Amino acid sequence: QVQLVESGGGLVQPGGSLRLSCAASGSIFSIQAMGWYRQAPGKERELVARIGSGGSINYADPVKGRFTISRDNAKNTVYLQMNSLKPEDTAVYYCNADLLIQGGEVREYEYWGQGTQVTVSS
Repeated sequence: QVQLVESGGGLVQPGGSLRLSCAASGSIFSIQAMGWYRQAPGKERELVARIGSGGSINYADPVKGRFTISRDNAKNTVYLQMNSLKPEDTAVYYCNADLLIQGGEVREYEYWGQGTQVTVSS
């Protein structure tokens, strides 16, 4: 049983900052990747940032230079520091984890968090 718990969303003025966190719990053998996606009303879910198993990081072009993703493998937690927020960043942000799960055999699964609302408005 794996659970992703997200926190840190809220209302912030343009130019402000928020820090999102996502902690994974359960019978996790190892983390292959963890990251953040977002979805605005009427739009498709899109990648924000992602860290691969080797530490490689991918950022969506709109957030490069403003957002920073990091991961603490010991805590099975991923963070997203969001600076210089813009109204177009308003969306529900979802934590995503690609995990190896220990059961009878080790198997790879993808998990999603419930989502946390980020609203950037003056």
